[in-house]
Amino acid sequence: MMRWSTAGESHGPALIALFEGMPAGVYVSSQEIEYALERRRSGYGRGTRQKFEQDSLRIVSGIRHGMTIGSPIALEIGNSEWPKWQTVMSADPVDPSDLLIDAGTGDERELARNKKLTTPRPGHADLVGMNKFGFDDARPVLERASARETAARVALGCLATSYLKQVAGIDIVSHVVQIGSQKAVRGSYVPQAGDTQTLDLSDVRTLDPDLAQRFRSEIDAAQADGDTLGGVVEVIAYGVPQALGTYCIADQRLDAQIAGAMMSIQSVKGVEIGDGFESAGRRGSYAHDEIVREGEELTRLSNRAGGIEGGMSNGQPVVVRVALKPISTVPHALQTIDTRTGQAAKALHQRSDTTAVVPAAPIAESMLALVLAKALHEKFGGDSVAETQRNLKAWQESIPEVRR
Repeated sequence: MMRWSTAGESHGPALIALFEGMPAGVYVSSQEIEYALERRRSGYGRGTRQKFEQDSLRIVSGIRHGMTIGSPIALEIGNSEWPKWQTVMSADPVDPSDLLIDAGTGDERELARNKKLTTPRPGHADLVGMNKFGFDDARPVLERASARETAARVALGCLATSYLKQVAGIDIVSHVVQIGSQKAVRGSYVPQAGDTQTLDLSDVRTLDPDLAQRFRSEIDAAQADGDTLGGVVEVIAYGVPQALGTYCIADQRLDAQIAGAMMSIQSVKGVEIGDGFESAGRRGSYAHDEIVREGEELTRLSNRAGGIEGGMSNGQPVVVRVALKPISTVPHALQTIDTRTGQAAKALHQRSDTTAVVPAAPIAESMLALVLAKALHEKFGGDSVAETQRNLKAWQESIPEVRR
C-alpha cells in the first residue's frame, strides 16, 4: 500500500515528507527533487520571500545510490530562514521576556514576528483555526495552514512521477490557462507529453506567447493596485493505462481521489475533470467520447470525459483543471476584528505574492502523480519496478484483442 504524509510549519526548522510503499528499483536523484522544488518557487508574480527562503533537501532514508530500496522514504526540506525564527517557533518553552523583543524585519506592513497575531485574515484558516484549537494567537494556525507545506508535497510528487514514468511510461505536464480575467482559448496550445522543459522556461507557464504577455500585464496591474489574483491551471497525464480506480466503492473512484487531492491544495476552490462544467451545458449526443477502431486499436473521437469513465481511467489522457482563489493576504488589508477586544480592525499582512497560480501548476502535477501512483500500485503493484511492469504487461495482454 502506498501512502504519504507531511509534517512541519512554515517557519519551523524543516518540513518532513514521508513516502511509504514505494517499490524498489525506482531511479531518482536529489538533483531531480531539488529541481522540482525550484519549479515550485518560480513564476511571474511571486514575492520576495521566494528569493531568500531557500529549500535545503536532505534524503534521510529509502534511497541508496540514486535508487529506491523498498523501505520508507524520508525527506527533510530545511528552512534557510530558521535562525530568525528559533525563538518564536521553539519547540521548547522560552522566557516570556524573549517574546517582548521587537524582532520585525523592517517591513512596515509586517507585524513584529514575536508578537501575537490577533487580527485574522478573511479567506484564511486563522479565525476558525483559533476557535477550533483554542488558541489566542493565529501563529500556530497560519504556520501549518501556509502553502509552504506544498514544498513537501512537490518533493513526494517527484518520487511518484519517477515511479509512473519508469513503470508505465506516464508523462504528466501542466500549464496555466487563466490568471485573473485573462483566459486561454480552450483547446489551443495544449501541451503534449515531453513539453515540461519548454513550459518551465515560461515565467507564466504557457506555450502561447500572446497569452503570456496578457498574463504578465494582468499581474502587473494587480500588483500596482496592491491586490492579488487567482486563476486556473490544467494538468494532463499522458500514457495512463485503463482500469485505475473503480466504480465499486465510492471513495476509491479515480475521479473522486483526484478531486479530493486537488481540493487539498491551499487556495483551491474548484476542480474539473475533462470538460466538466462545459459538458453540463451540452446535450448527451455531444457530451460523450465515442469509441471507434483505428487499425488494430480502439480509440475515442474525443476526450470530453478527461480520461475517466465510471470512476476508472479509460486509456485516454487524464485531464484535470484546478481553480485557485486570489491569495488571502492582501496588501489592501481587509476588514476583520482584533480577537483580543472584538473591535473592528484591519487584517494582518505579511509578505506575499501577487499571484501563486504559476507555481500551483507543478503542485497540482505532484498531487495528480501521487494519486495515479497509488492507483497504479493498487492495481499492478509489486515489491519492485520489474515485478510491477510484469503485472501491468500481463494484464494488458489478457484483454481480448477485440476490446483492446
